[in-house]
Amino acid sequence: MPGPAVVIIGAGVTGCAMADELTARGWTDVTVLEQGPLFETGGSSSHTPGLVSQIAPSRTMTRLARYTAEKYARLGCYSPVGGLELATTPERLADLHRRHGFGEAWGVHSTVVDPAGCLALFPLLEKSLVLGGLHVPSDGLVAAVRAAETQAANATARGARFIGNRRVTDLQTDKGRITGVHTAEDEVFPADLVVSCTGFWGATARPIVPMVQQYVRTTAAGAGDSLPIVRHPDRGLYLRAHGDRLGIGSVRPDPRPVRLGDLPGDAHPALLPFTPDTFRQSWTAATDLIPALRGTALDEAYNGVLGVTADGFPLLGEAREPRGLWVAEAVPVAHSAGVAKALTEWIIDGRPVIDLHECDLNRFDPGRLAPEYVRRRAVRRLADEQRPAHPADPPGVRDLRIGPFHSRQAELGAVFGEDGGWEIPLWYASNPAPDPPVTRDEWSGRHWSPIAETEARLTRRRVGLFDLTPLTRIEVTGPFAAGADIPVGTIRPRGGVTVTRLAGSRFLIGANGPLDLDRLLRAVPPGVTVRDVSAGTCALAVWGPAARELLAPLTTVDLASFGHLQAREGHLGMAPVTLLRVSAAGELGWEIWAEAGYGPRLWDTLWETGRELGLVAAGRLARDCLRMEKGHRLRWTDTTDEDEADPERSSACLVLAETGDVPVGGEPVYAGGFVVGHVTSAAYGCSVGAPIAYAWLPSVLAVPGTQVEIGYFDRRLLATVTAEPLFDPKRERLLR
Repeated sequence: MPGPAVVIIGAGVTGCAMADELTARGWTDVTVLEQGPLFETGGSSSHTPGLVSQIAPSRTMTRLARYTAEKYARLGCYSPVGGLELATTPERLADLHRRHGFGEAWGVHSTVVDPAGCLALFPLLEKSLVLGGLHVPSDGLVAAVRAAETQAANATARGARFIGNRRVTDLQTDKGRITGVHTAEDEVFPADLVVSCTGFWGATARPIVPMVQQYVRTTAAGAGDSLPIVRHPDRGLYLRAHGDRLGIGSVRPDPRPVRLGDLPGDAHPALLPFTPDTFRQSWTAATDLIPALRGTALDEAYNGVLGVTADGFPLLGEAREPRGLWVAEAVPVAHSAGVAKALTEWIIDGRPVIDLHECDLNRFDPGRLAPEYVRRRAVRRLADEQRPAHPADPPGVRDLRIGPFHSRQAELGAVFGEDGGWEIPLWYASNPAPDPPVTRDEWSGRHWSPIAETEARLTRRRVGLFDLTPLTRIEVTGPFAAGADIPVGTIRPRGGVTVTRLAGSRFLIGANGPLDLDRLLRAVPPGVTVRDVSAGTCALAVWGPAARELLAPLTTVDLASFGHLQAREGHLGMAPVTLLRVSAAGELGWEIWAEAGYGPRLWDTLWETGRELGLVAAGRLARDCLRMEKGHRLRWTDTTDEDEADPERSSACLVLAETGDVPVGGEPVYAGGFVVGHVTSAAYGCSVGAPIAYAWLPSVLAVPGTQVEIGYFDRRLLATVTAEPLFDPKRERLLR
């Protein structure tokens, strides 16, 4: 059987890879439509320099790039010349050691080499500028057009057809499902599903920004095709050889977005005229790095356009409306084959082998789909790549979503970060630092304060007030099958979310973001209403031994008989609220949900009453410390569908020897000198007096008492697998 009828829009390297992967699985009724000629389409695939740099902080992106390199090597479209990322500052050199650790964790071999090693690999470098480099032997160059042609030939031999000069203008649907596509040539191509591989042309309907990257080829510079690709992130440059010439690409310090309407309507719509003035700074940096360039001229030069997203990940998955529309957009050539394989698995098998939540088309809430937000965030992200990145670095756009407590928090000296587009306190400057303070190394302490320890300790001793507004809150009404066995007034975990039944057919769901909402909307039957009420509501947590003492005089709800994982509706002061007896801190406590309009009154009521009880306003860093001591893992960070489906691996809690070094996530874990897993998240455990990390390990090693090492920059940290929870193992504090 040829499988369902599939139309792929776009015959660039990603569209051709999709056709190859689908037909290899037996789905041979595949039609690929391209608005330009085949296969020099004029899109990004036609002008890409073809660099494949595999190692990234993201396990998913690294594995997508690794498969791409391996497949194109098999097809004869890949030159594994190696990659060399350079450091010209001590901070960048430290970052290269961190990236080496990512490679170890994700299965890509690399070596940090000294300046002499860099010169041996790329003799044209100015040695006095280079402090070291990260060498990845399996990185290399893809001949993108040849890769597209080769994969198209494979797919055609299995029954697929490729048609050029056909511009899709509309999607045909019936009852919310795809039935075909309509072209500008007034043709209709029936389809059971459509895969859009349109690159930055998808920006008309999705959060993609067409962005300019400049690229030049010099006259003869003494290069050779065996030279590795070079990245110079401190100056936003990348280089590759074209015979004896050099190609130089530049992101520039001020990345420039363009509008689709400004692109030329000729045979090269992804190319804009070269702007030499904006390249001058990049050329100076390139000639400083490679003095031989000073005797060369620019032989070819253009401004290429490619599509990027706000967070740098591609857009993959099925649209919720219409069903049957799949997307593979904002995909660099370095990830094209890996994306096609994973999306094919998702389409045919119902789920990909590797976790794709970072790339999911539906990962953004409505606020982060605004074109201006996407543009500003994408520009800032590309500019930030020219300095060593940190997972907790402030985002490019702040103050997008502000909760009702924001002014009160600012008065208390809140130092704000971002959580899902919301402004959220990390810690409060008005709280004192401990004496003596906990010390952290420069890297892990970049966006941290010892005040977080004070907030965590005071929560354990008395009571803490936490802002949970960024959490996703969903209201479900009707015959909700997932809550049918839950008694009224009871909370139950369900597939990574919490479901609270407030009445016979009314439920509240505490979710982990837009992906959980998307899954729920896809699953509910007719007659069930699902509403994301996050924007119109707010949430606070009151956790600690004095939590009942704080809330009891403010509410008519009987807290004495209020059991763990139960919920009640009532009033807190003058504010109507829903009280949920749950705690991520391993302490007695409640989450308090209310309409956003009551937020300021709710905060003031709790703050005024709590002062005599030692109430402390606490930020996200203290919450991370408390929840890890309790053993509370975060969905999508510490647990994914992929990891949980592997019976031979388990999530383990590690306690590190106290050195002041705290991992931040992604670091490799070693046992017996071999990489056996990776860290998912970490924090300083204020109650246990040591750093804590979660890591996925082979189940035989995830046993209390097992000693392992965590790769941290250029050294290893000793850690021990420890039974959980680390704090209050009998749950006496939580249940009393």
